[in-house]
Amino acid sequence: MPDAAGTETAADARLERFLEVVHDVTGLGPSAAESAARAVLQTLAERISAGEARDLAERLGPELGPWIATKTPAEGFDADEFVRRIAEREDVDTETAERHARATMLALSQVVGADEYDDMVAELPSSFERLLARGEWLEAMPAEEFLARVSRRAGLERGAARAATAAVLEKLAERIAHGEVEDLIDQLPSELHEPLRRGDELSNGAARRIDLDRFVRGVAEREGVDPQLAREHVRAVFATLREAVTPKEWFDVTSQLPAEFAAVSARP
Repeated sequence: MPDAAGTETAADARLERFLEVVHDVTGLGPSAAESAARAVLQTLAERISAGEARDLAERLGPELGPWIATKTPAEGFDADEFVRRIAEREDVDTETAERHARATMLALSQVVGADEYDDMVAELPSSFERLLARGEWLEAMPAEEFLARVSRRAGLERGAARAATAAVLEKLAERIAHGEVEDLIDQLPSELHEPLRRGDELSNGAARRIDLDRFVRGVAEREGVDPQLAREHVRAVFATLREAVTPKEWFDVTSQLPAEFAAVSARP
């Protein structure tokens, strides 16, 4: 059983990750991102059942949970009213409120787990589809958000993060089968498609037997950096890729890689 310190650390990590997603999508500062997320979760609590709100609060932990916890029954409003209430809580226009809603829903999906997220989505009407996607599929992570996460994880400037991402995705596309490359293209933003297609063309659509050392050296050559740095860039891109695609797609990709790739693809 985890001790109090371990539980507190896990809760802090959830809060940090949640607000990190909201920040990346909206560009808000820490305080503003927290205010936006709080407004969205408080409004969501008014729309879903008390039982579902309680389940989400348990998954979110002691820092985030109180923002959504409620004992009142669900109100039957649509997405427009949802956005209007968020705008009123934040004192922003509805366009801004909708953007904050999308960012917070994405953050929610990545913190509570696919099963709980799907349970919550099942309680919402079809008008909410513009704010979130049903099932395990999530709206494609914007390219700028993807690059921002790589930048932060690897300590790179945005241009260098773009180069690192392209190098890793190109090499990955060489390593996996054509069908899997196409599946990745289906789930990633269009700005990231070119390096995947280049790598697929280099291997003629057939997975190449490339071990981890050769993979890292290939990335290093493409970037023009030493292998030690390239290995960290691989780790940063893989960690972000894991967050950008569905759990099934991540499993399908990593199942084509040798066990030694766990050193750069395991959950951080």
